[in-house]
Amino acid sequence: MASSDNPEIVERAIKEKEEKEDKKDEQKGGFLEKVKDFIQDIGEKIEETIGFGKPTADVTGIHIPSINLEKADIVVDVLVKNPNPIPIPLVDINYLVESEGRKLVSGLIPDAGTLHAHGSETVKIPLTLIYDDIKSTYDDIKPGSIIPYRIKVDLIVDVPVLGRLTLPLEKTGEIPIPYKPDVDLEKIRFQRFSFEETVALLHLKIENKNDFELGLNTLDYEVWLSDVSIGAAELQKSAKIDKNGMSYVDIPITFRPKDFGSAVWDMIRGKGTGYTIKGHINVDTPFGAMKLPISKEGGTTRFKKNKEDGGDDDDDEE
Repeated sequence: MASSDNPEIVERAIKEKEEKEDKKDEQKGGFLEKVKDFIQDIGEKIEETIGFGKPTADVTGIHIPSINLEKADIVVDVLVKNPNPIPIPLVDINYLVESEGRKLVSGLIPDAGTLHAHGSETVKIPLTLIYDDIKSTYDDIKPGSIIPYRIKVDLIVDVPVLGRLTLPLEKTGEIPIPYKPDVDLEKIRFQRFSFEETVALLHLKIENKNDFELGLNTLDYEVWLSDVSIGAAELQKSAKIDKNGMSYVDIPITFRPKDFGSAVWDMIRGKGTGYTIKGHINVDTPFGAMKLPISKEGGTTRFKKNKEDGGDDDDDEE
């Protein structure tokens, strides 16, 4: 009798075969689970033994090393601590500077370096604010004003076992949008007059149009009278100019009236003469030192003599 004629024997053979395959699968699955558990256990023990951990970061300072009418260079100091026994790469640094929810500047610094093992170091993040870009985008941000800002920084690090991590940071503050001061040469007072050499005192008015005070340190500029240069002038003493205020500065200068031709007679008669001033002033501000341009063209000033020289020394009319 053929085996096919006995269905019970065939069914038993098939069942035994399936049971053997199921048993093999169970053994295989059990082995893989054991290997997986073993690897995980080893990984946890390695992590515990070696001490891998998440780095920490904190913004410790914001500096403005350079600022003028065109731009502000800003450096953000971030203190990063690496608790791991090996150096870890600082993959990328993303930064964003915004004011009242509006983006001022953003950027990415790739491959930012390596953090030393079991150490802490300050990572410096340089960025630049271009004022023309800001003013062209936001009409309500005016020159001379102070605006609030928020700096957001994401440090992306790659830590063994833990993988890539993002360390988010924030810092708020204020930054100025500088405006150049106005300058006027109100009068020139003779101290000693001769056609060969005249010593005079320039009575200069400087108006501060910023919402922060200026500490005037030095002036670097040249003065022209009747289109004739009388040379550079130097500040005799420092001065403070209040925010949206003005200050007067007296600067001694020496020149030769004979170089002015017929215009010298107008000076002597007190009729006034045209003048031009161009240069820079160096000032201290709450945001750091600044070098700001000053200029005045087409102005008119007048000469006065001291009382001992027969002149009118009354300043009330000024």
